[in-house]
Amino acid sequence: MIKGNAVIGQSGGPTSVINSSLAGVIEAAKESPGITGIYGMQYGIEGFMNEKLIDLGRQPEKVIKGLRVTPSSALGSSRHKLVEQDFPLILDVLKKYNIRYFFLIGGNDTMDTIKRVEIYCRDNNYELVGTGIPKTVDNDLFGTDHTPGFASAARSNILNVMQAGILARDMQKVDKFVVYQTIGRDSGWLALATALAKDKESDAPHLIYAPEFVFDKDKFLTDVEKCINNYGYVSVVCGEGLKYADGTPVSQSGAKDKFSNIEFGAMGGASVGLNLHGMIHSEFGCRGEFQITESLIMSDMARASKLDLQEAYLCGTKAVEIAETGESGYMVSMIRLTDKPYRIDYGKALLSDVAVKAKPVPEDYFNKECNFASQKFLDYMIPLAGELPEFTELEKIQPPI
Repeated sequence: MIKGNAVIGQSGGPTSVINSSLAGVIEAAKESPGITGIYGMQYGIEGFMNEKLIDLGRQPEKVIKGLRVTPSSALGSSRHKLVEQDFPLILDVLKKYNIRYFFLIGGNDTMDTIKRVEIYCRDNNYELVGTGIPKTVDNDLFGTDHTPGFASAARSNILNVMQAGILARDMQKVDKFVVYQTIGRDSGWLALATALAKDKESDAPHLIYAPEFVFDKDKFLTDVEKCINNYGYVSVVCGEGLKYADGTPVSQSGAKDKFSNIEFGAMGGASVGLNLHGMIHSEFGCRGEFQITESLIMSDMARASKLDLQEAYLCGTKAVEIAETGESGYMVSMIRLTDKPYRIDYGKALLSDVAVKAKPVPEDYFNKECNFASQKFLDYMIPLAGELPEFTELEKIQPPI
């Protein structure tokens, strides 16, 4: 077994459970005979190049324990896209601190960072074990059944849509519609998860639109009108990455990030939720609301899934197990064994199969109209979301005359 120090970083957006994964890596690394010191990157790979490091091995026990129930990214994050001139500097820092174990917690762009650093070190005869820990609320990583962070963000969205739906139901004489926008640039996992807010047919949400399908304005307005006629109001959930047939974002955003991804939400200066709201108002002349949560649901510890917190921690410990074998270039994966009862196992996926790729929601997870979830998706989602509250509704009992 190679001996040396380990470094851990967090990249991309925060989640409710990313710090639980961090705690898992730290605690497992302390027990590893090959790892002599444990450092943390402040602000991801960008901070690492500037030697912004924290000694994680010397943190008080209560701090590490507290990470398991602390949202956001304790180490600070980065969205830096590596360029060729970065690699010699990264290698210099690795050598200076005798770092032989390189852990990053993040999504597909993060897995690409690990892969490229690991390859560069190998090509330059520096022994380094690079291991990825999955993290993204979008749930769009290949190689794993689901990602830590998704279940908690989904639960937060479900509760938002559930409560907003009750508000819309009771206020339908004032506002005829509500549009709720979820994050998810390329996939509709979070949007589709809000289907769990529905208990009976008339409950919100009524319509869900995801980036997996081309957005058709005419069909959308037809669906909306049908729901208003049937229920007296309509609850619409939309993923931020909706596009028209020609590839134009429904949000009308033209801004792009460092990875050439279209910027949605606030950074894109545009909103699909606002635009759908405008379409409904323009077509039917009725009042309505739109609701956009963006990063709020990404670190909502008050609604975090207990299962998610536990699985995130175990992904951290599993990463150290994989690294201890000396095998480099892998990401921890979760493999679902059964839905009922819910059982998973932990394995590994090649970074090359995960990096810079987005896993769409399978087509059979949608209904035939492509505007709601299928039963197959509900079976997949129910164990992840956890127990949901039950609300009541007044019975329409007429008084005696």
